[in-house]
Amino acid sequence: MSSKTEERIKALEVALNNESRERDFYLKHAERTNNSFGKMMFQSIANDENEHYQRILELHQKLEEEGKWPETIPIKVKGTDMKSILKKVVESVDTSAQADTDDMEAVQIAIDFETRGEQFYRDLRDSVDNPVEKEFYGVLASMEREHRLSLEDTLDYFKDPEGWYRMKEKRHLDGG
Repeated sequence: MSSKTEERIKALEVALNNESRERDFYLKHAERTNNSFGKMMFQSIANDENEHYQRILELHQKLEEEGKWPETIPIKVKGTDMKSILKKVVESVDTSAQADTDDMEAVQIAIDFETRGEQFYRDLRDSVDNPVEKEFYGVLASMEREHRLSLEDTLDYFKDPEGWYRMKEKRHLDGG
C-alpha cells in the first residue's frame, strides 16, 4: 500500500473518530435538554453525524481493500433536516421556553466542533487531486458548515426566543 493511501486511511480514521464523538455528544444533549427545540436540533444533527460516519466507514473499508480511492462510492450524503426543524419552531414557537446554561454551553461546544470539522474537510479537499475525493470532502465540509450555521441560529434562539421569533417571522410593513 502506498504512503499516499496510508495517509488517506489515517485521515478517514480521524474523521471517523470525530464523527462518532460528535454524534455521541449530540445524543447525550438531546436526552439531557428539556427544551423541545434543543432536543429536535441535537437529535437531527446526531442523525446527520451518524450518516457521515457510515459513509466514511464505507469509504475507509473500500480504501483499505482496494488500496485506492474508489470511484463508485456515493458522494452525496442526505441533507440535514435543520431547515424543517427551524420552520416547525417558527410555526409553533414557545417564546417562553427557556434554555438552561448547559444548553447554551453545549451549543457553543457544538459550534466549535462543527467549525473545526468544516476546516478539517476543507483542508482535506484542498490537499487532494482526485476530483471524486475532492467532491466528497467538499460535501462533508458544506454539511459541517450548515450544522454550524444552524447551531449559531439555535444559540440566538436560546439567548432571546422572542427576538429570534420576530426575526424569523419576518413581518414586514407592505404599505397595504
